[in-house]
Amino acid sequence: MNYLGHAVLSFGNPETLAGNMIGDYVKGSVILDSFPENIKKGIQLHRKIDAFADQHPASLKAKNLFRPDYRLYAGAFVDSLYDHFLANDPHFFPAEKSLFDFSQKVYADLDKQREWLPEQFQKMLPYMVSSNWLYNYRTLKGMKNSFDGLVRRAKYLDSSDKAYEILVGHYYELNQYYFDFIDDVSKYVKNELNNI
Repeated sequence: MNYLGHAVLSFGNPETLAGNMIGDYVKGSVILDSFPENIKKGIQLHRKIDAFADQHPASLKAKNLFRPDYRLYAGAFVDSLYDHFLANDPHFFPAEKSLFDFSQKVYADLDKQREWLPEQFQKMLPYMVSSNWLYNYRTLKGMKNSFDGLVRRAKYLDSSDKAYEILVGHYYELNQYYFDFIDDVSKYVKNELNNI
């Protein structure tokens, strides 16, 4: 899952949200002790979600579609497209406005936790807010932008065109993989929140 997925799976706790959103920006275990307890739990939760997603049968099938062209980056594309299907899932967001309102609450909650956000995340956050990444995952244009951003950050990729073709060409298959995955990860996270 990408940013929207991690935000949704924080279940409304602002500190857990902050930790969950910065999980990729915090490396190692020693540094965790410098964070407040709930942010630390959010970081740990982020790592558990990523590990669960990487090994889920639906994710493995989805990654197989991307692997011939993107090898080790296949999982990153699948994480991003899960956010697209989540943004359009009426179980979580019954209308566009509910997704928009959710995105604004996430940005406001992150702003209140700014002192705990790593510098690299702080630099990226204004772009996330001004382009409303969380909201724009819902459109195919937003997904093309997301895929392009992934390529810009990757060391060994130069185009996301093929990934976008795979998304469009296998749209319903990938959507089914999302549905096979989302209930499992939601149950897993609810259980893990009680055990971290």
